Amino acid sequence: MEEIGPLDVKMAQSGFWDDNESAQKILQKRSGLQRSIEIWKNLEKESENLGAMLELSKEEEDSSMDEEIQSSLTELGEQVAQAEMKAMLSGKNDFNNAFMAINSGAGGTESQDWAEMLLRMYLRWGDRNGYKTEVLDMQYGDEAGIKSATVLFTGDYAFGYLKAEIGVHRLVRISPYDSNKRRHTSFASAFAYPEIDEEIDLEIKEEDLKIDVYRASGPGGQGVNTTDSAVRLTHVPSGIVVQCQNERSQHKNKNSAIKVLKSRLYELEQEKQGEEKKEMEKQKRKIEWGSQIRSYVLHPYRLVKDLRTNVEIGNVDAVLDGDLQSFIQAFLRYDKTNAEAEKE
Repeated sequence: MEEIGPLDVKMAQSGFWDDNESAQKILQKRSGLQRSIEIWKNLEKESENLGAMLELSKEEEDSSMDEEIQSSLTELGEQVAQAEMKAMLSGKNDFNNAFMAINSGAGGTESQDWAEMLLRMYLRWGDRNGYKTEVLDMQYGDEAGIKSATVLFTGDYAFGYLKAEIGVHRLVRISPYDSNKRRHTSFASAFAYPEIDEEIDLEIKEEDLKIDVYRASGPGGQGVNTTDSAVRLTHVPSGIVVQCQNERSQHKNKNSAIKVLKSRLYELEQEKQGEEKKEMEKQKRKIEWGSQIRSYVLHPYRLVKDLRTNVEIGNVDAVLDGDLQSFIQAFLRYDKTNAEAEKE
């Protein structure tokens, strides 16, 4: 309710609808917060109903309800776990949409193929959890895979969840590109940052931008578009480079690239200010080759292990198909525990 109040004040102001895009985002945020409140109210009601069923079964010594009660308990437990995970997302930008950047490490085709596998994993995670996903840019590898990709995840708490995935991901497998069938280790990094609110005043001067346009390309260097519609922006003062090629319109690609650039500049500014972005800064420092957060082993055994929380899952295929909730939930608990320990 503390977060909803200020939003209600903004919505009541005259001229609220003058900027329709900004107004829609505020409405979306308020609706999401209201849904969270309703979830807890419904859980409380379900808990009371289940308690009444248990009392009735006990009083009448009726075992015919046991199966239904057990099923309801299991379902309620899963719903509570999901609600608790959302309750841990209390960071300033946790509710926001998220950009995710995926980059292959050293190792050529091996790492580029692994980066593409990671991209598919996160897109599948987005589909599983009801997020709208949009690939804003993709740089294909010379032979296979991708060198880099940028994806926008749109939906409640996208950044809150995806910040759990920030770091280096390590793959161990028998290489499909090695004729001698040797085991290879590959690295790729994932970094998430929030889409910033439109109300945040962040000026980007035109003279600070170097703008390059080029023809979007596909695998093997094939031209995707027949016009030079892809856009690359270089913010000269900070050295940040972003690019977008998913639209056929150069204007639309530039607008998308500006949004990504604003988010990255906002993040950079917050880091300079210190405490407010302390946790995110700490995560970014971990993104160095050799400091992986998770290992995906396909040979000689099959196991995915998070090196921060020690959560292990043997069903590697399910994980690579986007089943990441166990890892994300464990990280959020781990992160909250560490934050509380630092305050003491």
